[in-house]
Amino acid sequence: MAMKEIAIITGASSGLGSDFATFIDKTEHLDEIWLVARREDRLLELSKKLKTKAVILALDLTQIGSIGKIQEKLKNENPNLRFLINNAGYGLVGRFDELDKEKQLRMIDLNTRALTELTLVSLPFIQKDGKIIQVASSAGYAPLGNFAVYAATKSYVLHFSLAISGELKQKGIYVLAVCPGPVKTEFFEIAGGKPPKLAANSQDVVRLALKDSKKRKTVSVYGFAIKAFVVLTCFLPKRLIVWLSYKVKA
Repeated sequence: MAMKEIAIITGASSGLGSDFATFIDKTEHLDEIWLVARREDRLLELSKKLKTKAVILALDLTQIGSIGKIQEKLKNENPNLRFLINNAGYGLVGRFDELDKEKQLRMIDLNTRALTELTLVSLPFIQKDGKIIQVASSAGYAPLGNFAVYAATKSYVLHFSLAISGELKQKGIYVLAVCPGPVKTEFFEIAGGKPPKLAANSQDVVRLALKDSKKRKTVSVYGFAIKAFVVLTCFLPKRLIVWLSYKVKA
């Protein structure tokens, strides 16, 4: 009996996560898509739009034991995990010393620990040509004022993804870090502030990410402006980038 083929998508209730589910449903032949997020009603709504069987996992990944439940389900069903998409995360805009402590710590937990743990427990179920897509951010390329903790967590995601891509390539498992700039999603409703006028469409970012993943690239950056920003971060002094980020956010 053939192993069933699945995708796991975290943060699937809206934005990039929802679009990843929609695009994979249209372009891949899978048996199931496991949708992971806190808001069960949103996941159920999304599942009705998919042709592929959706498995609803209404979990808060910052809660102890939540990823253990996914791991247990993987062990019980032993699927071929063709896509692991770690999209769950959030940001907060504001001064580090003025933002809520618990919200900042939870952000670190979700953006880094949960992503790392789920990647680790999923690896035994990813076979050759499996894809891991980690949603980082262009903010991960530089320290940013008024975005200090978020940018630091996304720097972790970016560099963690690049490191394991080298380790896993010999097994035929390909890791992609997605590093968009501002995207038109619910991100800014949580983070505070308003999305800039040049914010990208979520579907465009996802479409490019899946295309780049198939090309076995290690990083996906959408848009000329964000690509230019990434290049500049390689040459500008970090102190200047921080100073400029405060000016832009002001």
